[in-house]
Amino acid sequence: MVDYITIRKAPGTWAIRAGGAVLGESSNALELVEGDYPPVIYFPREDIAMAFLDPSDKTSHCPHKGDARYFSVVTKSRTLENVVWSYEEPKEVVERIKDHLAFHNMEEIAVEQI
Repeated sequence: MVDYITIRKAPGTWAIRAGGAVLGESSNALELVEGDYPPVIYFPREDIAMAFLDPSDKTSHCPHKGDARYFSVVTKSRTLENVVWSYEEPKEVVERIKDHLAFHNMEEIAVEQI
């Protein structure tokens, strides 16, 4: 299953915005491609303004990556529930995403290369 997931350094600099606020910017983001799914950008935790994120009780399990925990994003106008996830103890094949955060692609959240 090693070929099922590929991880590489995402080229250039990436930013994440929610509700008009910049949550982070990184030139050390990772791009994870899993099977036929669109690529997901994982931001190093130290490049994200964690004050905007509230830990959630939600968790999920991926047979390839391990157990994910979720965060909600608090914006000026509302809270976006469970839109950020992190693999705290990822499986060895994807250990590069440890201490990284990924964001759901949705209208209120913009993950963009700058």
